[in-house]
Amino acid sequence: MAKLTTKTRKSLSSKSFVFPKSRKFPIEDAAHARDALSRAAAKGGSVEAKVRAAVHKKYPSLGKKRSAAKRPRKSSKRS
Repeated sequence: MAKLTTKTRKSLSSKSFVFPKSRKFPIEDAAHARDALSRAAAKGGSVEAKVRAAVHKKYPSLGKKRSAAKRPRKSSKRS
């Protein structure tokens, strides 16, 4: 994930944040969206629901659980 400097953060549009008035949870790219999801999960409650909805709206493929068929298999090598 690219570091978000103060200058870059100030130049982002309000649409790049989950909470545009307070400019919290930037989701300008997929990496920041994943980070917002993990931070919101730690907070829980309505914050998590709002972040999930905003991330899903901007990045529909993020935040979905992968099916068992698509998960990489763990190697079962025995020593």
